Amino acid sequence: MITENRVIEVLKEAGVLQEGHFLLTSGRHSDKYMQCAKLFRNAKYSEELCSALAEQFQNDGIELVIGPAVGAVQMAYEVSRTIGCENFFTEREDGKMTLRRGFAIKPGQRVLVVEDVVTTGGTVREVIDIVKEQGGVVAGVGVVVDRTGGAIDFGAPLKSVISMKIESFEAENCPICKEGKLELVKPGSRKKF
Repeated sequence: MITENRVIEVLKEAGVLQEGHFLLTSGRHSDKYMQCAKLFRNAKYSEELCSALAEQFQNDGIELVIGPAVGAVQMAYEVSRTIGCENFFTEREDGKMTLRRGFAIKPGQRVLVVEDVVTTGGTVREVIDIVKEQGGVVAGVGVVVDRTGGAIDFGAPLKSVISMKIESFEAENCPICKEGKLELVKPGSRKKF
C-alpha cells in the first residue's frame, strides 16, 4: 500500500501539483492545479500510482477498465494491465462523450471507470452513463486524485490514490482575482463551453 507522503512526493517530482491562479474545466478558480498528464510522461510515475489504484479494485471482479480520452487513455491501460483485463476509452464526438472504434460493453460486464483527477465529476458521469446505456455494471470509479476530499458520490464505490480537499471558487467569489496579483491561467485540455 502506497503512503500519502509517497503519493505527494511523486506528484511533485512529476510536476503534477502546480500552484498559482487557475481556471478549471468546471469554470471554477483554484490556487492549485493537478496537471495529471505530466504523470504519464514517465512510466515510473504512472506505473506506481496506477498500480496502487488497481490494487484497491483487485478483488472486485473487474472485467473492463474504461476512461475518457485524452487524460485517462494511458491510465485505463495501466490500471487494466495490473488488474489483468481489457481497457477502452471514450471520446468526444460533436461535443458528446461516446464509444467509438468498435468498442462495446457487454451486458452485465463489470466495469471500472477511471479518471486522472476529479473536481466536479462531470466527465466521469458522462462515462458512467455510457456504461449503463450499454448494459454494463459500474463496479467502481477509480481516480488518481480526488480533489473533493471524498465528498463526491457517483453511485458506485469511489477509490483514489490520494484524496485532497483542494479549494475552488466560483469566479465572482475568487479571492485570488480580488487580490489581482496573479494572472488567471487555463491549463486544462478541454475548452469551456
